[in-house]
Amino acid sequence: MNIRIPIIPGEIIVHLGEPDEKARNITVPFPEYIKNVASGEIYPNWPIDAIKANVLAQISFALNRVYNEWYPSKGYDFDITSSPLYDQSFVENRQFFEVISQVVDEYFNDYLVKDEQVQPFFAMYCDGRNTKCDGLSQWGSVSLANQGKSPLEILRNYYGNVNVIFNAPTEENIRSYPGFLVELGTAGDFVRTLKVQLNRIGQNYPAIPVILNDDQYFTVETERAVRKFQEIFDLPITGSVDKSTWYKIKYIYNAVKKISDLYSEGISIDEATLLFNRKLELGDSGQYIYTLHYLINVISYFDSSIPFLDLKGNVFDENTKQVVMAIQKKYGLTDNGVVDARTWKVIRDIYRQTVRNVPSEYFTVLNEFYPGRFLSKGMTGDDIVNLQRFLYIICKNTGSIPGIVVNGVFDTLTEQSVKAIQRKYNLEESGIVSPIVWYRIVELSKEK
Repeated sequence: MNIRIPIIPGEIIVHLGEPDEKARNITVPFPEYIKNVASGEIYPNWPIDAIKANVLAQISFALNRVYNEWYPSKGYDFDITSSPLYDQSFVENRQFFEVISQVVDEYFNDYLVKDEQVQPFFAMYCDGRNTKCDGLSQWGSVSLANQGKSPLEILRNYYGNVNVIFNAPTEENIRSYPGFLVELGTAGDFVRTLKVQLNRIGQNYPAIPVILNDDQYFTVETERAVRKFQEIFDLPITGSVDKSTWYKIKYIYNAVKKISDLYSEGISIDEATLLFNRKLELGDSGQYIYTLHYLINVISYFDSSIPFLDLKGNVFDENTKQVVMAIQKKYGLTDNGVVDARTWKVIRDIYRQTVRNVPSEYFTVLNEFYPGRFLSKGMTGDDIVNLQRFLYIICKNTGSIPGIVVNGVFDTLTEQSVKAIQRKYNLEESGIVSPIVWYRIVELSKEK
């Protein structure tokens, strides 16, 4: 399993004022942001261990805001403000102290965590003279450093059982919202994140039905929970998650978990567990490679500018990389052959567009194309009718599945038949129809 670990953003968007104040947003390299804050909050003649303790607290505070999307979840288009009333003191074009710059260069990709939590610790602090708080006292840290305390000992004096995570990865800061409507039939780690958050919110708002399976599939059960959430929080009741619903869920989740609090419930490793690596690349294998191969095979078959290679199996090989790079180059993405979140979105969108616009000579087999969404129990509609027709043919010709009734409802019998086919091909026995399962069903229906 992978963990949704905090990253160090290459850049951070700072709002030059209080949250609702009309002010500019500026984008600043993360280390420069910390150097700016530290040069305004602490003194360069302090003991070096006091400086280090304060810098670690400032880094962790900022990363808590970024990781939990504190401001985006409230509808703002920035990561943090420049106001010490809300965040940390940042002044555009502030001069940096050399000793502070050196400490930041050493620690900018380190941060604090508490107990078994995953998110960067909300390291609240104050000067300890003019203002008092429950967190770190900046002048108090000087006294402790003069007593010979190490940076970690200073921090634990104020925050309790905290530890330092060293050398966190530095990447572009990408918002959690995937950039498209999350709805019935979509799948991915973002769906599991959604389920985890709705289930936790449901502990405080029990009218929201519990989602029993926290896998990566957006099912009818998930849709019901989303609808109830939207009803409770006065959002349009669609059962689909657009950007506004996504960040409202994020906001309420942050609130009930007290993410920005010294005594936060925190995010556990289990909650941050990802079911697959969002990035697929050369050498990877698994169920998601089947899906990737199916989608890009269809795309390249109908687009002569994309190399058509016979991609089979669940291994991301050199041929897979070539096709991915061609798609990335054509659609203005970084053509590195790595399928990241943005490339996934583009491939998904291209596939749907391709199926909608297939040449007329393919109309007779149009229903053989994967419908572009994961089909699961409880779903209804034409896609389910097509699925059941293929399953009916399989049952009639081979008798290898339990049976089927073509009624347009993905019922228990349909699910059992899908699972039988998954067992036959050694696929995950989920009862959910992914692209590779759809492909196997279609091909099996053609056998006599």
